[in-house]
Amino acid sequence: MCVALLNGTTPHNEKIIPLVMDTVVQPSSPSFVLPLTMASWPWNRRINPYYKEVKKESDAWFRSFNAFSPSSQRAFELCNFCLLASLAYPDISKEHLRSGCDLMMLFFVFDEYTDLEDASTTCIYSDIIMDALKNPTEAPSKGFWSLAVETASKTSQHRFIKVFAEYTDSVVSQAMHRDANFIPDVEVYLSMRRCTIGVEPSYVPLEMAFDLPGDLFEDPRMLKLSNAITDLVVLGNDLCSYDKEQAAGDDAHNIITIVMKQFNTDLAGALDWLAMRHEQLVQEVLEIWDEVYSWAQESDPSLLFSRYVEGVVGWVRANDCWNFESGRYFGSEGKSIQEHRVVLLRPKEHTKPSTIL
Repeated sequence: MCVALLNGTTPHNEKIIPLVMDTVVQPSSPSFVLPLTMASWPWNRRINPYYKEVKKESDAWFRSFNAFSPSSQRAFELCNFCLLASLAYPDISKEHLRSGCDLMMLFFVFDEYTDLEDASTTCIYSDIIMDALKNPTEAPSKGFWSLAVETASKTSQHRFIKVFAEYTDSVVSQAMHRDANFIPDVEVYLSMRRCTIGVEPSYVPLEMAFDLPGDLFEDPRMLKLSNAITDLVVLGNDLCSYDKEQAAGDDAHNIITIVMKQFNTDLAGALDWLAMRHEQLVQEVLEIWDEVYSWAQESDPSLLFSRYVEGVVGWVRANDCWNFESGRYFGSEGKSIQEHRVVLLRPKEHTKPSTIL
């Protein structure tokens, strides 16, 4: 399926994983409380004005592949990846928002399918995707990248291929670790997850409208900021996905499980650790923000790069809002859970769910 999104072809007999599972939990079920991780984050929720219009186009594009069963398609649509893109890219054009929406769908499908595969198969997926990205003219016009390159600047195209290759390489490495039953410690996990979460290539739609020198993105100040933002996204994602993953027995690659094992603590202790680490990162961003933003303005008098930097920082709030506003992790209860913060633990599943079309 991930290959189809790139080259415009429709696969057959693909494996489909139910994406959202609304489990009925009894009131007596064990629960945990999500820490107020965003309490001191000053950037507010924003959304692109083209959201509804582009969502219709992108959703129709995805449905045209006829790759999912009706039930799996409904589950996929509950995730609302166009909402994530529209929250993350509030200021970009309609055309570039479309690229962002399509990209979010590509990310998810690639991630879901490689989560089930060994390193050898994951490497095959990775190679095919990178070949399609490097040769967009050889793919039908229906594919993600062939559409994106029509409006993306040359420098953004070059950077996207570079960082997307780093992302796919990291997913292959993750599969190798999974094959070897390797369990990383916290710092090794975060260094891996900065790549496997795909945030770096997700920044590229922010720059599709203009050409910027590549050295700006490699400056130590920019790297420090983007790494902190990426870690905040990782922690927020792992926090909200934990219940879904622990129920499916798929939580080995989650910071909460890793903290519990490394520090021999329980769920409450791991949540305390996550809250503390999250707040440390928030304070780190706030401490360096003025310096980085001023440097960005001085480095590019057109202020295009400073707009990009603002977009990078915006990802933290965008990701947090999407975690609760979509049906990805909490089904229809997301907005309520965002307010009261109590999550009822789902019972363990006997087998990991899968469906063959």
